[in-house]
Amino acid sequence: MMATYPKVRLGSFLKHRKEFFTLDGTAQYKRVRIQLHNKGIVLRDIVEGSELRTKKQQAVKAGDLLVAEIDAKVGGFGISPPELDGAIVSSHYFLYEIDKRKCLPGWLDAFIRVGRMEEQVKARGSTNYAAIRPEHTLDFEIPLPPLPEQRRIVARIDELAANIEEARALRQQTAEEVEALTFGRAGQVFLELGERFARREFGSFSPHVTSGPRNWATHYEKSGYRFYRAQDIGPEGQVLEGAKVFITPPPGEQGRSAMLQSGDLMLVITGATVGRCAVFREGLEPGFVNQHVAICRLPTNEADPEFVLWGLRSPDGKSQLLAQRYGQGKPGLNLSNIRALSLPFPPISEQRRIVAELDAFQVEVDALRRLQAETAAELDALLPSILDKAFKGEL
Repeated sequence: MMATYPKVRLGSFLKHRKEFFTLDGTAQYKRVRIQLHNKGIVLRDIVEGSELRTKKQQAVKAGDLLVAEIDAKVGGFGISPPELDGAIVSSHYFLYEIDKRKCLPGWLDAFIRVGRMEEQVKARGSTNYAAIRPEHTLDFEIPLPPLPEQRRIVARIDELAANIEEARALRQQTAEEVEALTFGRAGQVFLELGERFARREFGSFSPHVTSGPRNWATHYEKSGYRFYRAQDIGPEGQVLEGAKVFITPPPGEQGRSAMLQSGDLMLVITGATVGRCAVFREGLEPGFVNQHVAICRLPTNEADPEFVLWGLRSPDGKSQLLAQRYGQGKPGLNLSNIRALSLPFPPISEQRRIVAELDAFQVEVDALRRLQAETAAELDALLPSILDKAFKGEL
């Protein structure tokens, strides 16, 4: 049966606390961050008092309601957890002490997380006003059942939330196991090939190996040739389509050797994603690689590009790519490193059979991932649904 709870002003159980103190320059302080869209409060960082320009700060107590002056309109609310007791915030945050004889912090936290506070901020006017004031928060309203009913519902919410987190952890574990399936299968295939066929260095094929031109970023255009950058190469051998850039090459021959041909291997050679690789396939926009990506063009009658890509994605290929890296601050590969890469190369017909086998396995893994993504979306929707039921008196 649905219960109807009376609505009360938050000011009936909140007290705005305006207590500032002067930082000790030799002491360390925790600073907090309110996650937007009602996601709660987390540790931002730990700093020395001497590092902060503003010496007058407020101390947060566990169980306080914390409101971000500017970000309230996008869900900048939260209840301070026990581990952040004593953390500091500037005057751009409002602190409220909760009278626990009237309202449990867990009840107010649930109200925040379901988005009801954010709704009331937006209801005050347009969403582009600068900030709210402390008294605005006190005027917001909340359904408030008797304390025993609050305890019962909060305990039920905590129980269901724990079950959801357990399910989410199991889903994450399964996701990691699925992720390892392809890696492990490719590893087994190339391990067996290594026992049957001799390894060949890429350089033995007399490949075309080059990196992209420098200083072509000044030639970006809205259309033209696509410019393939390190961030366009995904972690699983795919070319990402999210944020394409295009260029009109300058006159002359400079950089023309970096124009891609079907079947070219693209390898990231500098930066955080060094070692990622993909094949330039039919259907991709014609274009060039930039200076952070190399081309390796092997003869396709001896080395199937998709086979080579699978080899480089296998544990053996990854270990070679990572072992070849140089530099600490900005790791990289040079063109000689690419020529030195090696794989066991069976006859071309065998290479193509292996590609078909691994591609079919990848299709099965991708189906599992899609199922997991659907499960993750369902889990993400569960807690908001539970909180909504709580405030409708249906829990």
